[in-house]
Amino acid sequence: MRFFLQYVGCFFAFFSTGFLIASTWTDCWMVNADDSLEVSTKCRGLWWECVTNVFDGIQTCDEYDSIFAEHPVKLVLTRAMMITADILAGFGFLFLVLGLDCVKFLPDEPLIKLRICLVSGVMLLIAGLPGITGSVWYAVDVYVERSSLVFHNVFLGIQYKFGWSCWLGMAGSLGCFLSGALLTCCMYLFRGEEPWQGTQGGGSPSGTFFRMVAQPQ
Repeated sequence: MRFFLQYVGCFFAFFSTGFLIASTWTDCWMVNADDSLEVSTKCRGLWWECVTNVFDGIQTCDEYDSIFAEHPVKLVLTRAMMITADILAGFGFLFLVLGLDCVKFLPDEPLIKLRICLVSGVMLLIAGLPGITGSVWYAVDVYVERSSLVFHNVFLGIQYKFGWSCWLGMAGSLGCFLSGALLTCCMYLFRGEEPWQGTQGGGSPSGTFFRMVAQPQ
């Protein structure tokens, strides 16, 4: 069961980390909500804004001003939270790979490998927090801004809704929570295991095994 939880956690961690990184560096956090009236699709990301012609598919992008220039608080904080989530998730996934039993890293230290998996799970759980906070906050802000304009019957030419990059951020964050929960539960369920070296004929080692130590009543 421990192996199964490790590999399932690794599967979710891999895709969650990829989703978070892709979300941070793609350009469709906001997309224009008036597709039927426009001849182009306008997307805004955390770093640049792109316009795609719906007829010929030609895309042009404009980068925002320098990161040292003044930007909306929503943009600055979302950048910071998503980059933090990317770094934590990336390191969490790398630690998880080192902790897998199929990886020949510290093969004679199974308890250390289990602790590495625990650290990985904690890092992934922590990574999910800024990821989900940044993506959901951005989405809610876009929705509130659009609803406010509609409520007051204000039309500025272009209205936006949150796009697929924002959805990727949410999915990646939830995946980090799931993989982190699996890994920490895995460590908890097998916290009573201790390694021992089996021997056969003449004391030669036959391999590393695990046994469950009886818990005191």
